[in-house]
Amino acid sequence: QVQLVESGGKVVQAGGSLRVSCVASRLYFGRYGMGWFRQAPGKERDFVATINWSGTSTYYADSVKGRFTISRDNSKNTVYLQMNSLKPEDTAVYYCAAGRSGAVGLRRDEYNSWGPGTQVTVSS
Repeated sequence: QVQLVESGGKVVQAGGSLRVSCVASRLYFGRYGMGWFRQAPGKERDFVATINWSGTSTYYADSVKGRFTISRDNSKNTVYLQMNSLKPEDTAVYYCAAGRSGAVGLRRDEYNSWGPGTQVTVSS
């Protein structure tokens, strides 16, 4: 298990940009894949983006492809999600998750640690 803490969520206008961050307490952070998920009110927690241990492989949900970018800095135990061209439908609580392996992961069961989340609200 690892402790994860997200930050950076806030209210932004549609069309704007925002970067959210997630710091992990895990030893050997650089060995594990990381992911971002989001959950809107009354909806399931959905996959957004994932990155492998080295940062050389990424994968995105179709709804955010071309607008969001996931990256990581293993020297800082931190993973980022850069969000551009934000839309009101991007409004959700964004969760960071730490993987069970070094690979990318698209499913929630591929992750064994979750942060408390950070609220992102996009106003129209």
